[in-house]
Amino acid sequence: MPAAVRFFPRLSARQLGIGAAVVTVLVWTAFILIARASAARSLTPFDLAFARIVGASVVLVPWGAWLVARERLRHPGRPAGSLLGLSPLALRITVRAGIFGGLLYALLAYCGFFFAPASHASVLLPGSLPLWTTLLAAVVLHDRITPARAVGLGLIVVGDLFVGGRSLLHAFEGGDVWKGDLLFMSAAFCWACYSVVARRHGLDAVRATVAITVFAFVTYVPVYTLLVAGGWVASRLGSAPAGEIVFQMAFQGIGSVVVSGITFTRMIQYFGPVRSTMITALVPSLSALGAVLLLDEPMHWTLLAGLVLVTGGILFGVRRAVVAPAPTPLPRGCDA
Repeated sequence: MPAAVRFFPRLSARQLGIGAAVVTVLVWTAFILIARASAARSLTPFDLAFARIVGASVVLVPWGAWLVARERLRHPGRPAGSLLGLSPLALRITVRAGIFGGLLYALLAYCGFFFAPASHASVLLPGSLPLWTTLLAAVVLHDRITPARAVGLGLIVVGDLFVGGRSLLHAFEGGDVWKGDLLFMSAAFCWACYSVVARRHGLDAVRATVAITVFAFVTYVPVYTLLVAGGWVASRLGSAPAGEIVFQMAFQGIGSVVVSGITFTRMIQYFGPVRSTMITALVPSLSALGAVLLLDEPMHWTLLAGLVLVTGGILFGVRRAVVAPAPTPLPRGCDA
């Protein structure tokens, strides 16, 4: 056996799944803190979405073209890819996954950060995800909601109400935080839709991430460019510092899309959509703590109570999920 093979042993499916979960948690935590900090700087939420899509496309659009070209060479005459040969998935799946995972999630989340603090996003983005994913998985994938999981989800719902309910009560006083809270929960719903689509079709991690990015690139980028050029939408891309734009393209695009998109899909393939979202239990605590320490956000008792309830509900679901049957093997091609 060559020395290189012995030194770099092939990772098992379990090791890949756990590693993907760790990377996803870290990137998601940084995403919440950086996105909220970016709301106080130069770019609009639509500019941030533009930078995210363009940054990811620099890597993933050529990657997608290469995947499609390779598939066509291997199987001449067989239909391969879609969207001008840039997406490695069929058009129907590309559109379904791209609308929720590539476009709506980013737009809703970035808009939310311009109304509500990162501490609210810390609870409502990852906290709403297990709720939406469980309900969608039950309807679409016919997953069974066990009594134990129902208790965990109940804790999450109460925790979300502690956080979002306070802002809703102040809505009539002229506050805008409740708008951000609703946007965060809507973004979580869109990501849950994407995760269930990925699970239902057994999507390969790389191909799924490429497909949703290609969809966003061929739809959002030209439309947004035309709207800005025509003066129908205000943009600050022309006046923002170049360093800020490059940073957003690198982190929001390559980090949040390329890296976490692949690791999240890989995590879905091993743990399943519901258990995967439960594993993100560390994200609320880490990002809420970071919001207090790094962004000087206050920690109200309702926020603290909601954080404890949401984290407890997610952890309860993880503990119960350990006794579940072993996951099905990865779809063919996922080890490539």
